[in-house]
Amino acid sequence: MTNTNQNDSVLLKNSTLKDGAIPFDQIKVEDYMPAIEVAITEAKNNIASIKAQKEITFDNTILALELASEKVDRISNIYFNLFSAEANDAHQALAQKISPILSAFSSDVSLDDQIFQKIKFVYDNRIKLNLKGEDLSLTEKLYKDFSRNGALLTPEKKDELRKLDQELSVLSPQFSENVLKATNAFEMWITDEKDLAGLPEGVREAAAMSAEQKGKKGQWLFNLQAPSLIPFMTYSAQRHLREKLWRASSSKAFGGEFDNQEVIKKIVTLKYQRAQLLGFKDYAEYVLEERMAKNEDTVFTFLKRLMEPAKKAAANDLKEVQDFAKKIDGAAEIKPWDFAYYSEKLKEEKYAFNEEELRPYFKLENVIEGVFEHSRRLFQLTFKPVTNIPVYHPDVKTFEVYHEKTNEYIGLFYMDFFPRETKKGGAWMTNYREQGMYSHEVKRPHVSIVCNFTKPTPTKPSLLSYDEVRTLFHEFGHALHGLLSQCKYRTLAGTNVYWDFVELPSQIMENWTEEKEGLDLFARHYETNEPIPAELVEKIKKSSLFQSGWMTLRQVQFAWLDMKWYTTKPDQIKDVDQFETDATALTRLLPKEPGTNASASFGHIFGGGYAAGYYSYHWAAVLDADAFEYFKEEGLYNVKVAEKFKNSILSRGGTSHPMDLYKEFRGREPDPDSLLRRNGLL
Repeated sequence: MTNTNQNDSVLLKNSTLKDGAIPFDQIKVEDYMPAIEVAITEAKNNIASIKAQKEITFDNTILALELASEKVDRISNIYFNLFSAEANDAHQALAQKISPILSAFSSDVSLDDQIFQKIKFVYDNRIKLNLKGEDLSLTEKLYKDFSRNGALLTPEKKDELRKLDQELSVLSPQFSENVLKATNAFEMWITDEKDLAGLPEGVREAAAMSAEQKGKKGQWLFNLQAPSLIPFMTYSAQRHLREKLWRASSSKAFGGEFDNQEVIKKIVTLKYQRAQLLGFKDYAEYVLEERMAKNEDTVFTFLKRLMEPAKKAAANDLKEVQDFAKKIDGAAEIKPWDFAYYSEKLKEEKYAFNEEELRPYFKLENVIEGVFEHSRRLFQLTFKPVTNIPVYHPDVKTFEVYHEKTNEYIGLFYMDFFPRETKKGGAWMTNYREQGMYSHEVKRPHVSIVCNFTKPTPTKPSLLSYDEVRTLFHEFGHALHGLLSQCKYRTLAGTNVYWDFVELPSQIMENWTEEKEGLDLFARHYETNEPIPAELVEKIKKSSLFQSGWMTLRQVQFAWLDMKWYTTKPDQIKDVDQFETDATALTRLLPKEPGTNASASFGHIFGGGYAAGYYSYHWAAVLDADAFEYFKEEGLYNVKVAEKFKNSILSRGGTSHPMDLYKEFRGREPDPDSLLRRNGLL
């Protein structure tokens, strides 16, 4: 039922909770549309006031635009964050209404010539107006954003752009919804205990718990969520079941009820048309204008530089696994559903090391304590649990963050760790309130990390895999980028940086999980509280380069596929699967299996913001490898190096060019060979 008085909506009122926390417990799906409509009306009135001003100044134009649509931004932010983290069917369906309305509003502003002329006046007179620091950065960013989003087009072309943006606005949510529904639709039921051969006890117990929750006690349920899928593919001795699960995972949203093929073709066509309309060759050229890499040639050259040594090393990795599988099982050939299984067995033989040995040392609560202690030692932060703040799901935990020595309030932090059918797969960091100015007052951020980790069972707490530990540290690095932001304007704050720079704060954090000094902060046996043995840490380090060629090539393949999607003329793409097969031929060592397709569920580039940007993970890996070498030289918890990292990178957002920020931290540009050195590929 819609609110009778729209202005009374909880989404429109200022929160009375501490630091304006969101009252999740009071928000209903039916609240969003009326609130969005009121907020857009208010924003349009604010923009009309800007246009009515006779004199043009920074304050009444640039700053006024920064503050004009606060409520629209807040409501849409809540809606889309929950679309990913906690959305029932009604919430998901609403995206098809909300997205076009928001897109139309955005177009109304960015294509308004009166507004643009005012921005242009401030931009053209920025030296005369003596603009400096963030005022200058915001002015330059706003001018560039408007230019890149159609402000310089003729009225006819502006109408074309508006139509393209309307169509695109519904396609990404549709893509994500299809992937989530396809993921939830698949279940693999096991009724015979013999079919559990090879699976660790914790995996069996989690599968039994999943089955029992669906009313089938005495059976075992496996699905396509990572905590179920990955251990099964790694340990199950039943090859036919591994194949069944792998094929289901590798064909998500490819054919059937939730097919994404036409959605993909529409997305790449519309993005290509949009880029051409704005004067760019293709969508990748449009994106890369605002990236450290700058152009397509640089990205392809960078990926080739990684691909050549990685492919050679990966071929050796594959041969080693094939020879091993033949030796122990007489396996004639390795298929994609065999690789993880035999790879794990080979690792056990080479290093006397099974990753399941690590789980008892990675109790989730201990890892959380460890990542908090890690940030205390580096950045003097303390995390105080709070229970009086509403959350959107009972699994979510909340913390207030303070500076340990000054007791200065840093921000509010949410953590959401377990999979559910209302949450998309993967892991991400987001903001419920970006750090920066609201109604002329600079406010602290509200940051969240969302993951899909191994759940507790009736007999065991949540015991993470080593990969999950790395993921937690990774997303926590993004969270620190948001929390430690010290910017004036939210448009420039926190993670609002070039996308091939944004992964530096996250990826550098993973390095500490390979070091004894880092692991000693949290890796304790969940039953005995004994610290992780030195020999186990040594095995982690020795095995960290195990098949790094294979893993590097896999990531290069995703980045290459992404770039191909956004550098190819869409009229040359007749068939999604054939296009993918051709695009990835150069990066493949195993033939592509019929009926499977990665693009149909490639959420980063079709449902997220990584279109023509997936290479960013490896680009930033060069930065993080080089930056971590600095910590290793000076000490893993060297406060001076950490302070430089905070002051030059984490606190500065997008206020300066990322290379300038990096050089300020490191004293030089990054060494491009640092990543190849770390991965043992040089």
